[in-house]
Amino acid sequence: MSNKILIIDAMNTFIRNYVMNPSLSATGSPIGGTKGFLMTTQKLAREINPDKIIVVWDGGGGSAKRRAIVKEYKEGRKPLKLSKLNRAYDGMSTLEESQNRFDQMHRTIEYLNEMPFVQLMLEDVEADDVIAYICQMSSLKGKIKIIVSMDKDFIQLCDNETMIYQPIQNNFLNEKRVLERFGIHPNNFAIARAIDGDKSDNLEGIKGIGLKTIAKKIPLLANEKTYTLDDLEKFCREHQDEVKIFKNILDEYGKVELNYKMMQLYIPLISIQGSQHIRTTVEKFKPSLNRTEILKMMVLDGINEFNWNSLFQKFRSIVEDDRH
Repeated sequence: MSNKILIIDAMNTFIRNYVMNPSLSATGSPIGGTKGFLMTTQKLAREINPDKIIVVWDGGGGSAKRRAIVKEYKEGRKPLKLSKLNRAYDGMSTLEESQNRFDQMHRTIEYLNEMPFVQLMLEDVEADDVIAYICQMSSLKGKIKIIVSMDKDFIQLCDNETMIYQPIQNNFLNEKRVLERFGIHPNNFAIARAIDGDKSDNLEGIKGIGLKTIAKKIPLLANEKTYTLDDLEKFCREHQDEVKIFKNILDEYGKVELNYKMMQLYIPLISIQGSQHIRTTVEKFKPSLNRTEILKMMVLDGINEFNWNSLFQKFRSIVEDDRH
């Protein structure tokens, strides 16, 4: 066994492939989101060689709990524009493109149901919180957890057992590399992000203060020690006469507190029942493989021409390892 767990941020991975992969199905409809998702999974399974793969989707209404705190949360996100998509969507209306995207996502889930992967989706819970909870599970202590996502929010989870793989840059981030790249320790990254904000989620930060400035002017965030918002406020008060940014932070401190509440994953926003469901699903999961059904689906979708041998090899390995 490789002693590694691959955790895939499903929507992040699906949308990236949906936008970039121009593949068409046997009927001439775009199928790049599904095919690209499977290709990405095959590549990761081959290169990382995990002994467990967990795929986590955003639940329906997944942003509800954060919108209850900030109603504008993610409202700033613009819908995908056809002009930004690959050539497979030429000639499709916005409604047709939206329906195709839904169909591809549903088809991807159908494929995964026949594969020896844990697949999770909790109603009203974002994938970020589910992934954060999985990384903190005591039963997985000692396992290397590799999160596949382009989402910066996961950086705060990096430690000696948890790292992030960023597919577009083909880059791995662990605790050491986070410090080298950002000058901020993962234990304090949520504080830095709360100051910086996140435009993609419509969370406004303190104007004129980015991560580079934060790392330079608030060096305590580079320490392994976990600091609190109270520690940040104290530091800013002690130095507010030195540099203007400290006064700016203090003037809009409520915004920092609210952003931190929205962005931190150290305490995931999951109910007791949801937490129990995750633990039971991950710990009791018995991997199985329905190769015949998968191949039948691939023929129907017209993606069987691709060489999927290494993916099926990984499937067999996961199932066999579980039996021993």
